[in-house]
Amino acid sequence: MATKNRFDTEAFFAALDAQRTAQRLTWKDVAGRTGLSASTLTRIGQGRRPDVDGLASLLAWSGLEAESFIPGNGRSRPATLAAISTSLRSDPLLSPQSAETLERIVAAAYEQLRGAEADPEEEART
Repeated sequence: MATKNRFDTEAFFAALDAQRTAQRLTWKDVAGRTGLSASTLTRIGQGRRPDVDGLASLLAWSGLEAESFIPGNGRSRPATLAAISTSLRSDPLLSPQSAETLERIVAAAYEQLRGAEADPEEEART
């Protein structure tokens, strides 16, 4: 199987952690809500891929989509900033003004870091 089609466990765990943090839960809480053991969650955090049933439970709990963690899967996806903007503006915990402020902060940081990593030689010339 080509590497590009492997499940990105590290990105998946980071997204799970963000969801857990947003809900102000502990990993023990997540284990209880998903029916998985805490040790299974620890192993995923260490880079082990979850089994199919564990993956299904975590996807159902988190609302994440598995295909988001398969690089090069051939499916089109929205630009990163578009996805972030959509998420921020649909977050019921944020006022429209707060969402807009966060969107501007993230966009500025993204552009700065994307430019620095995309072409270091061009960065040095400016």
